[in-house]
Amino acid sequence: MNATSRKARVLRSGLAVAAVLVVAACAGAPPETFDLAAASLPPAHKLRAQIAVREPIASLDLDSQRILVRTGPETVAYLAGAQWSDRLPALVQTRLVQTFQNARLLQSVARSGTGVAADYNLELDIRAFELDVGGAQANVDIAVKIVAAVSGRVVAARIFKTHVPAAGAGGREVSSALNAALSAVMAQIVAFTSTQI
Repeated sequence: MNATSRKARVLRSGLAVAAVLVVAACAGAPPETFDLAAASLPPAHKLRAQIAVREPIASLDLDSQRILVRTGPETVAYLAGAQWSDRLPALVQTRLVQTFQNARLLQSVARSGTGVAADYNLELDIRAFELDVGGAQANVDIAVKIVAAVSGRVVAARIFKTHVPAAGAGGREVSSALNAALSAVMAQIVAFTSTQI
């Protein structure tokens, strides 16, 4: 890469960061709200098991309605003028339950604490759910454990990671890329679960 190309790339990165973090001119304007969707999966061979999906754990910066932006290896900010429709862990829990339901894989699947006599608990840790400005991509990283409800034994565990290019730094483009990344991860979680119980 020649010096001119390098300068242009640095300038584009700087402009992208500025666009993401710019404060809205109307400080009192409410943020635009975005949702995440359940993944649509073809029906799978039904298993005779019931699962309770626990609300994922997440670091303080992710346990929020704010949309996280990584501006450097150790620096993060929030996307200006945009938010999720619910706290991220609660939203991911709801959409994963719906993804399992769409696959018609299990006898029953529900959120934990809803009275379902589960055979297994699905425990999740949201390790990353962010726009990486430098790479212009959405990163989703979720660790999953399948735990036997009666014994507390960990039946299986795996980390799922996906990166999806973001078409821009606005709320609509960022939320769309994160939604696509989450859909891919949820499909992988359902497939993984089907092979472990």
